[in-house]
Amino acid sequence: MTRAKSIYVCQDCGGVSNKWLGRCPDCGAWNSLVEQQAEKGSGKASTAYATASPPQWLHEVPLEDAGRMATGLGELDRVLGGGQVTGAAILLGGDPGIGKSTLLLQAAHYMAQACPVLYVTGEESAAQVALRGQRLGLGPSHIRVVAENHLEAIEALLSRERPAVVVVDSIQTVYTDTLQSAPGSVSQVRECAARLVRHAKANASTVWLVGHVTKEGAIAGPRVLEHMVDTVLYFEGEAGSPYRIVRAIKNRFGAANELGVFQMQEAGLTEVANPSQLFLSQHEGPVPGSVVLATQEGTRPLLVEVQALVTPSSLANPRRVAIGLDPNRLSLLLAILHRHGGSAFFDQDVFVNIAGGVRVNEPAADLAVALALLSSFRNRPVSGRRVVFGELGLAGEVRAVAGSATRLREAIKLGFHGAILPRAGVEPAPRGFTLAPATRLGDAIAAAFDA
Repeated sequence: MTRAKSIYVCQDCGGVSNKWLGRCPDCGAWNSLVEQQAEKGSGKASTAYATASPPQWLHEVPLEDAGRMATGLGELDRVLGGGQVTGAAILLGGDPGIGKSTLLLQAAHYMAQACPVLYVTGEESAAQVALRGQRLGLGPSHIRVVAENHLEAIEALLSRERPAVVVVDSIQTVYTDTLQSAPGSVSQVRECAARLVRHAKANASTVWLVGHVTKEGAIAGPRVLEHMVDTVLYFEGEAGSPYRIVRAIKNRFGAANELGVFQMQEAGLTEVANPSQLFLSQHEGPVPGSVVLATQEGTRPLLVEVQALVTPSSLANPRRVAIGLDPNRLSLLLAILHRHGGSAFFDQDVFVNIAGGVRVNEPAADLAVALALLSSFRNRPVSGRRVVFGELGLAGEVRAVAGSATRLREAIKLGFHGAILPRAGVEPAPRGFTLAPATRLGDAIAAAFDA
């Protein structure tokens, strides 16, 4: 009897090797190769190509509008681009205990009032899910719940029940008998996710997959998992803070980097309709080191407070701490301030924080961070009730950013009186709102401190 051929699969990246190695040649992880049985081929050429549909001219392909269905949570619908799309596969990741199951159970409760919803739990029992629904005050619900993590059993159940929405909590607990590896391994996650995504496309049902995250914050499993699905959402939140942020990392049916804000309460997650007011501190007056940044997440303008603290250091290597901001970006801005702002921070400890637990990734935050650092260093607040945004170049120039008009409208709505912004692309300001356009960093410093 011929022994089945073995292959060795890396549990970190999914790389395949014909022999066992101590270190994966693809990702460099140690002791991550696990033996698996290779799939046997039939030895015959596949006939699938004979029945494939013929190619079409691109301009003759019929266009079909993707049907959307509201989830019942306005902030979640915003992140998805207006609601979930029929036949889409959506992956939701987040830290343990952040509220992923709570969010999906609340959304499933609303969606079940309009269509059949099946909640598949592999981590809890059906009674535990029912207890969570009771704590959330959902009352009588039309959600059908099953505790199952065997993929073949789930597929049979989906074929029989034919739900319009399927929630799988979580994909790392699902396994198939066709593979010998343990649940949660790279091969199991990849195969189970691929078959569930295939079911969503073939049956026009929306599949929600809950994903675990690693200690680095990335979704556990193979990177191909994020490529297979249509939408990838991250559920974020600071420890000890009741506020949660849903961020779209990938979305084939809407804008990426869209953001939705929730607040965790005893009755579950509630929507925050105006997050700009949430992320702004209520100072009685201007304080040194505090600057309001007009940022934009996806299509949503957002005002957040940038806080900076600069203090003399007794260390040979002063500390550089950035929370909610890329530390490398902070180092770059300190170098620009030294060269073009006339302020040296080589003997100062520097701390920068984006208030409210928001993480800002766009370069438009450069000017606000730089002015906050100078404000703390000089112990002088930025004059006036103004917002700041703009990218800084290495030559000290203030570069234009996208969405200036949208940012200004949000500032006007919240009662700000002016803005310091790049000169390029400046539009006429409404009456009572003062613009301070800047071409160089020196222009912005002069406007900020009325020098």
